[in-house]
Amino acid sequence: MISFVSGRVAALGPDAAVIEVGGIGLSVECTPNTLAGLRLGERAHLASTLIVREDSLTLYGFVDDDERAVFDLLLTTSGIGPRIAQAMLAVHEPDALRRAVAIEDLNALMKVPGIGRKGAQRIVLELKDRLGPPRGGATVPAPARSVEDDRRAQVHGALLNLGWQPREAEAALDVVAADLAAEGAGVEQAAVPELLRLALRTLGRTP
Repeated sequence: MISFVSGRVAALGPDAAVIEVGGIGLSVECTPNTLAGLRLGERAHLASTLIVREDSLTLYGFVDDDERAVFDLLLTTSGIGPRIAQAMLAVHEPDALRRAVAIEDLNALMKVPGIGRKGAQRIVLELKDRLGPPRGGATVPAPARSVEDDRRAQVHGALLNLGWQPREAEAALDVVAADLAAEGAGVEQAAVPELLRLALRTLGRTP
């Protein structure tokens, strides 16, 4: 493992820097925030992670050990690879990411290109107890549900009580939400009984 890279900045690109170490130029993939702190010709010190693939060796650089630690944790999440993990750190600083996961702010997570609702839910589920609270010392407020999230949760629970599996219930709700959106409406505009009826119809069972 290459824990850090320290040397002169030999070149800067839109998504990578070349750091000269012992006469060798190492290409280091970096977020825009990291690149903004580098100056051509000046020395730089970056925490780093080496990702080894069958056909490539890619070095990722970070402003500090905390950012690298969050990157490494993101890679343990199902469906999250280095590119998406780097994109998450480009959109959210480590503490902002911790806060979004802690309060289950799916909308904040979905601002990252390549992260949809299900991906955001998976990140929260798998990392909530591992990322920890923001290190800046700010108190994490209790999760605040939107009207849409609250109604989805109620219908989801009702479907489980009726014997449907969690994945079936979630898939049915996704279909209902898509249908409502196509009609220019939204989940938050429909009553819970109506949402349940639509979900059951999607599942092939009408009460």
